[in-house]
Amino acid sequence: MKKIEEQLNKTLDVFEHTKFGSPYKGKVRDVYDLGDKLLMITSDRVSAFDRVLSTIPFKGEILNRVANFWFEKTGNEIPNHVIDTPDPQVLIAKKTKPLPVEIIVRGYITGSLWRDYKQGTHTKYDISFPQNMVKDQKFDKPIITPTTKAEYGKHDEAISKKEIINGLVNLDVYEKAERYALRLFELGQAWAEKKGLILVDTKYEFGMVDGELILVDEVHTPDSSRYWIASGYEERFSKGISQKMLDKENIRKWLLERGYSGEGKPPVISDEIRVQLSERYIELYNKLTGNDFNIQTGLVKERILNNLIKAGYLK
Repeated sequence: MKKIEEQLNKTLDVFEHTKFGSPYKGKVRDVYDLGDKLLMITSDRVSAFDRVLSTIPFKGEILNRVANFWFEKTGNEIPNHVIDTPDPQVLIAKKTKPLPVEIIVRGYITGSLWRDYKQGTHTKYDISFPQNMVKDQKFDKPIITPTTKAEYGKHDEAISKKEIINGLVNLDVYEKAERYALRLFELGQAWAEKKGLILVDTKYEFGMVDGELILVDEVHTPDSSRYWIASGYEERFSKGISQKMLDKENIRKWLLERGYSGEGKPPVISDEIRVQLSERYIELYNKLTGNDFNIQTGLVKERILNNLIKAGYLK
């Protein structure tokens, strides 16, 4: 915890450098166009309900390391955009034409989908749901609930497959993306089970390059995915108790408990909460990869600049 506290004032909020021009700024990533490829910087920003709230020590490094862990593990089956990783928080990626939708695969009914189900608004996906489902209940088989891909500061919106293929994405391309997503989820769930975790749900993004569909952005990270501790799931489910989480849902839950769900001014994220969230991210990394996260304190931007120079991307 001491090292995490030391890092509180050294996190990366925004990465900017005059050589690279102006970035496309997402909720977490700062992306620079290098002409034939992209420079993607994973910041330490934490967002919830499409609002950037603060920074979390080591978050960007953990996200990038987990994503690269999965890119390497699945690359032989599902092509992806990785070219180089000159720094733990940097990815040099292929430039693609992104699909304008995110494919969300869910193994359990929880989170926003559970809230939609209770309110009766889950019908917007135009898929059938079992009746009388209970929070955190497992689906007989994973379902896909796609969303639009909103610009920074705006909300993603639920969308049906029919709406997607009616002008947004070619049918063959979209169905291939669905197959890729379901296969990735299958691999992710199997691996998580071995590590005492449950991969509950996740989102995937895809893009086209030279006529090929490839996986982009991130994969199975604690920002894009929901992970539960497997031991105790059945007991907690039977008692209606919330599951033990190792992902960004912890901050969403904290906000909801304080009456915030995206509208108005969010509560201030204290340093204590920032440290606790960092601990959850580190715990997830250790459990998922089987490696111990090597905590190295220091100014993140300086380290990134030095590594970009060493790799020849800066002079």
